[in-house]
Amino acid sequence: MNSEKENFQEKKYIKKSFIYRLSQFVGFLLGARFFVAALLTFALYVSTFFLFNQDESFRKFVFDFKVHGIIFCTVLTILAGGIINQFYDFEKDHIVKPFRTRIQSFIKQKYFLYAYLVLSVISLSVAWMISHKVFVFFIVYQFFMWFYSHKLSRILILNNLTFVSLTLYPFFGMMVYYETFSKKVLLMAVFLFLVLLCIDIVKDTLTKSVDKAFGYTTIPNYFDSKTVNGIIVSLLITTMIVSMKLILRTGISGFMAYYFAVGLFVFILCIYLIMNHFRKNKFLTINILRFWIFLGIISMLLSGLEGKL
Repeated sequence: MNSEKENFQEKKYIKKSFIYRLSQFVGFLLGARFFVAALLTFALYVSTFFLFNQDESFRKFVFDFKVHGIIFCTVLTILAGGIINQFYDFEKDHIVKPFRTRIQSFIKQKYFLYAYLVLSVISLSVAWMISHKVFVFFIVYQFFMWFYSHKLSRILILNNLTFVSLTLYPFFGMMVYYETFSKKVLLMAVFLFLVLLCIDIVKDTLTKSVDKAFGYTTIPNYFDSKTVNGIIVSLLITTMIVSMKLILRTGISGFMAYYFAVGLFVFILCIYLIMNHFRKNKFLTINILRFWIFLGIISMLLSGLEGKL
């Protein structure tokens, strides 16, 4: 009887231990924003091969270990940046993202900091082995990742501009590496910058009271709602103008041409949703724009494959 009871308790402990470890693992992935890093990695590979890399064959690209090393360093830096950002935003996230914070609470904050240091050191070590210029590139990237979380995320306008710039920083690095400077690449960078900026400002409208309580000066809690909506709509209209320039002036074709053309109607829909002052419309706008960015990556992949075949 005692033996059966002990076996039952042991199985219960193992099950509890497994669930706890699984919760820790999921908490770490959420804290490090692993899924964002995975999407950015996919976007980097697609844009590097089909947009920035104009001359190399696929075989040469596959065996270009310098490029893979740079992307590897980028992924580690993004993971480290996600960890340090959640460390500084921990109290705010308790209110804004209670479920994620609950999952992350299975891991002590000191372990997140250890992970941040390990990821940063590995990234910089690999960057140093690639070249001194790459090392400097990632030193700057990591510094601004930390400085954004520590200070810039609380400063009006700078918080949005810095966040979007840091998101695009690795793509800028690849553009410099391949020396791919053209009107098409510049306009596509502006397009992506504007869409990400719209997402970030709309996201701030959903958390403006919490941001204000924790000392984050954002556009929605500094200006009135009418002005904020005007800023977002202006950005969306500017994005539409950039889309039309891409279609008419750069000779863009294939899937990407359809993407930017259909995008005009997507942005009109987003303008309509923003002009209707409902909270659920803001959620819908964010998800539409995020999905549209993902669809842009897929369109670039399909357009690139169409051009290579």
